[in-house]
Amino acid sequence: MNKQVIVYTTNDCIECTMVKQVLTMEGIPFEVRDVSTSAANQREVEKYGFLGVPVTVVGQRAVKGFTNELKELIEFVKSRD
Repeated sequence: MNKQVIVYTTNDCIECTMVKQVLTMEGIPFEVRDVSTSAANQREVEKYGFLGVPVTVVGQRAVKGFTNELKELIEFVKSRD
């Protein structure tokens, strides 16, 4: 499974900022895709079944929000060699 991390976000989203801060603190590199500036990014979020952000994606797994599921996703990414 591809472990590239993508965070779909907007600039004025507090939860998005929290997700990005945690990923940064954990030393996990990620790509930011702003849905407010790109219709293509918004369509990608919708493809995963979500309308809002933050959405964090690793491979085909997508997690919405700042949740325990996000913590599991972070542990999965950190487990790579």
